[in-house]
Amino acid sequence: MKYFKPTTPGRRQMSVVDYSSLSKTKPEKSLLAPHTSKAGRGAMGRITVRHKGGGHKRRYRIVDFKGDKFDIPAKIASIEYDPNRSAFIALAVYRDGEKRYMLAPKGVAVGASIFSSKNALPHDPGNRMPLKHLPIGTFVHNIELFPGRGGMLARSAGSYAEVIAQEGRFTNLKLPSTEVRRFFSECLATVGQLSNIEHGLENYGKAGRSRWKGIRPSVRGSAMNPVDHPHGGGEGRQPIGLKAPKTPWGKRAMGVKTRNRKSLSSKYIVSRRRK
Repeated sequence: MKYFKPTTPGRRQMSVVDYSSLSKTKPEKSLLAPHTSKAGRGAMGRITVRHKGGGHKRRYRIVDFKGDKFDIPAKIASIEYDPNRSAFIALAVYRDGEKRYMLAPKGVAVGASIFSSKNALPHDPGNRMPLKHLPIGTFVHNIELFPGRGGMLARSAGSYAEVIAQEGRFTNLKLPSTEVRRFFSECLATVGQLSNIEHGLENYGKAGRSRWKGIRPSVRGSAMNPVDHPHGGGEGRQPIGLKAPKTPWGKRAMGVKTRNRKSLSSKYIVSRRRK
């Protein structure tokens, strides 16, 4: 982490991730795409996610979540910052000349070799292989839910899942949420923990930095009028006057189970996450 001297009120609490170890190269032009901001609005043009909008212009980096280029070794050409995700990304150059972005694991440096194969070494970070070939205790990320669909789980900075059992057609993983879940053993996963583990320690320090990120201000419900929020009203600062907090639309906001009890994937959950 990088900390600043309190030269201004905004600098006093500010901390940022130290990017000095990243490559100083520009992004690979062939792997860039336009990225238009939707400002939290859905297909109908209405706000579906509040407190989003503005922010610095970004370009999307096309990241290979499938990692399906098998049995062709690649070398890491650069480790780069990606404005669209919390983890760093790595530019992999394959022996046949193709270039792909991948999520950068912790401990992988420029010049390192990676390999996607069932014969890959299960202890080298960045190697991608089926779950059935991984020994118990291995940390993995970018995990497929179904074979061939590409990685969907454990993709944010510092996250990983742990292989805890091999049972026939299934592999049991302990996910970042502490949930233990069964996966098809043919599903692919990348070895190692993801990079930028200090991301959660970052302190924006000032409101303006949140606006650069595209985060708009949020107002407390207790500071509103009764017509605007169930927590609103009262003379001065008052308790919310309810048994439990509610959303602006009157729904319970805490302690409510949101998972569908009839979900077909429930049979793959070995133990629920800790509350």
